[in-house]
Amino acid sequence: MSQIDELQSRITAALERIQRGVEARSEAEAVRGETEATEAETLATLRQELEDERLVTAQMEERIRVLHSRLAEQEAALAAAQGARGETLARLDADLQSLRAANEQLRSSNAALRAAHAAGVADADAINAAMQAELDALRAARDADRNEVAAVLAEIDSAVAGAAPGAVDQTEDA
Repeated sequence: MSQIDELQSRITAALERIQRGVEARSEAEAVRGETEATEAETLATLRQELEDERLVTAQMEERIRVLHSRLAEQEAALAAAQGARGETLARLDADLQSLRAANEQLRSSNAALRAAHAAGVADADAINAAMQAELDALRAARDADRNEVAAVLAEIDSAVAGAAPGAVDQTEDA
């Protein structure tokens, strides 16, 4: 009989182990089900966040494209303005060169007149040349002054246009 009691206790212990295994398995399946549900929710949330980020990225790319086009327009306008300034400076330089040449001719004619006067000879050609040189110098000075005034006025117009209310609004948008 002792063998029967021993077998019975072994069977009871085995049944208890089986019961605990079944319970552990049920709990694991319940946890697994909860985990799968949580993972599905997390995955859905991550997909939504990814879609939101894609939308934000697309909006930013569009804004960058607009800003690049504005920058290109402003660079073109600046290049045109610099080209106009370059032409103005070239005209001023040409006028100054002409003025220098006329002044050099005037000095030379005056020196010839002084030499003729010192020698006591009245040279009509030297007087005419001196008068022509003086006229040329006056014309060159007038042209240089006119172009300088035009350049200053162009800069003032540019500064006033830059301070216009519409120009301020454009820079604030960027």
